[in-house]
Amino acid sequence: MIDTPPISQLSQVISQAIAPAFILGSVSGFIAVLVTRLNRIVDRCRDLASRDPAASARNLVKGDLARLNARADLINKALFFAVGSALVTILLMIVAFAYAFLGFPHERGVAMLFTIALALFGKALIDFAREIRIPLNDPNNFD
Repeated sequence: MIDTPPISQLSQVISQAIAPAFILGSVSGFIAVLVTRLNRIVDRCRDLASRDPAASARNLVKGDLARLNARADLINKALFFAVGSALVTILLMIVAFAYAFLGFPHERGVAMLFTIALALFGKALIDFAREIRIPLNDPNNFD
């Protein structure tokens, strides 16, 4: 039968879980922002696709759609990495508590998972920054 770990060990794991919990909250808020931006991009694409532009404006619409598709691709990548970061953070917390409960040292594994979660979150932020640059570099795009 497994012995229950001492309260001091569990309380130490709980106190160490505060940082991952804050990251998880930040990542979830960031995911909400990304989803909102992606929805706006998709709505704008649908609006442009539903128009019946004259031949002179058709090239402008194609250019807008190409930029919007590039933005949607970057947002999609950012979402993938942000969700990955959230999942690794959740795994980190599960591993920390499971190992503490079983009485195994968990510091190295948790440190590695924490680093991976931060790297994924950083990549998501980089893709988001790249997406933001697209409309900022286009003076005709007021989206």
